[in-house]
Amino acid sequence: MPSKCHPKLRVAAVQAAPVYFDIDGTIDKTINLMKEAADQGVDLISFPETWIPGYPWWIWLMTPAEGMQKYVQKYFDNSLEVGSPEFQRIADAAKNLGIYVSIGFSERDAGSLYIAQALFDKEGKLVKTRRKLKPTHVERSVFGDGDGSDLSVEKLPIGNVGMLCCWEHLQPLTKYAMYAQNEQIHLAAWPSFSMYNGIANALSGEVNTSVSQVYAVEGQCFFVGASAVVSQEMQAFLCGDDESRKALLALGGGFARIFAPDGSSLGTILEPDQEGLIIADIDLSVISLSKSAADPAGHYARPDVTRLFLNKTPGDRVVTQWNPEPIPETLTENIPELEDAK
Repeated sequence: MPSKCHPKLRVAAVQAAPVYFDIDGTIDKTINLMKEAADQGVDLISFPETWIPGYPWWIWLMTPAEGMQKYVQKYFDNSLEVGSPEFQRIADAAKNLGIYVSIGFSERDAGSLYIAQALFDKEGKLVKTRRKLKPTHVERSVFGDGDGSDLSVEKLPIGNVGMLCCWEHLQPLTKYAMYAQNEQIHLAAWPSFSMYNGIANALSGEVNTSVSQVYAVEGQCFFVGASAVVSQEMQAFLCGDDESRKALLALGGGFARIFAPDGSSLGTILEPDQEGLIIADIDLSVISLSKSAADPAGHYARPDVTRLFLNKTPGDRVVTQWNPEPIPETLTENIPELEDAK
């Protein structure tokens, strides 16, 4: 019988602070972390949500008017445009280092911003860009929506790879859409978990780490979850000397994790204020063992009872259609303008 190829690879989840509001500085740091990972034999590295140019924490700290006066323009200018020279720098680094990279960024497209992720292969080819389907709560004051085409799993030599951001991992139907595409390696992009500590437990690192672990078990996949960190520079930039704001946006908040399909934790866990890489060796052959017990999109499903409708049509804002066929005469009758045009 023919043997089945089960990829084995080394993966890394980034836990670090960006060079806040600085697209070029953050790309420099991105490439340095990619080099660090490549030097340790990493095949795939994943970065946090809106890593470039950092998460817009002001939306949780102050009024919209104050945020717009202080931060909106600079944040827009330092967001990343797909296909730009800055975007190409990441692609070139992936090719030069021979490493797959998934990066979270604030995507600038015309006059709008989106919470986005991009996946490059080890040849520097862009495999996929996607947008967060629905920004969470006050994120909607900054970012627009994605569409059904953003829920996709890419079949690559290293396995079937999918990506989601932050609280997309709390959306049951979104998760099921990924499971149903036989996702094997899941790349999760999280911001830091340093906002409203002790006030909003749902935003805590403990709760969202549990969500990550459940995703791995539900989907029987390897979960590579990158997480950002709030640095002193970031806190000072956003809070100044306001102690009440500093209390709301604490330092650290890094909870990067890698989980196996059985929910076990892989790699060395970093302290919440520590920057670095969580690295683990994974073997996709173990997925079949987990799926033999419970495959919610396969033998463990009951499609006669519950099913998911997934519309993957891109949400184009403008559709240009040219119809070269002449207008039928029956449609021009009694319309003087069209009769004259004939």
